[in-house]
Order: sequence, then C-alpha cells, then structure tokens
Amino acid sequence: MATVELTKENFDEVISGNDMVVVDFWASWCQPCQSFAPVFEAASEKHTDVVFAKVNVDEQRELAGWFQIRSIPTLMVFREQIILYAQPGALPASALEEILTQAKALDMDEVRREVEAQQQAGQGEGGGEAPRA
Repeated sequence: MATVELTKENFDEVISGNDMVVVDFWASWCQPCQSFAPVFEAASEKHTDVVFAKVNVDEQRELAGWFQIRSIPTLMVFREQIILYAQPGALPASALEEILTQAKALDMDEVRREVEAQQQAGQGEGGGEAPRA
C-alpha cells in the first residue's frame, strides 16, 4: 500500500477516519529520513490494516509546529485518534515492527481510561497522550 501524504487540510480526516495511522515527519534534505523511507514503505506493504502517512515538514510547517517536531525523522503512531508513540530517529525494520505489534495489542479501552484519568488530574504529563507503546 502506498503511503499517504498528509497536509493540514487532510490530517484530521485521515487520523479520525482510520483505526491506526503511522506518521513519518520527514524532509527531502534529511539523510536519515531518506534511509528510513524504504523501511517505512516496506512496513506499509506488510501491514495493510494500518495507514502509513508522511508529513513533509518543509511543506507542512504548521503541522510540524503543532506537533512540536524538533528533529526528523520523527515517527508517531495514532490509534483511535490517540498518540501511542512519538519519537525522533530512524528505526531499523525490527524496531518498527515491534512498535506496530505493541500498538496493535493495546487494550484501547484501558488506554482511554488512562488518558481520562490524566486529564481529570489536570497535570497529566502526557497532556492527554496515551502511554507510549
């Protein structure tokens, strides 16, 4: 499956319209981004039940700013519109596979309860984000 290009115009629709979305924040001049691209593409072909998307930080500065992207590549995993994973750095295929496996295995009802508890506490470290896979 080909990756989806995310823009500020289609970001919400893609995230809300799919159970699980893996987002790669990247730039064309970034060598680690270029090295990670084939790993990301191979994972997209293997995990056809997951949407793989890319955000070009040079073209989508507003999105990069919203997510406070300071280093690229940065990978984010959304499941049911909750960020489960957000880390900079190119990953080897085995590490990406492990992250995807863990994210798929999570009990999302439990994750939502944890997010709600953090929000009710008002000072939750994740700012509403779920624990990372």
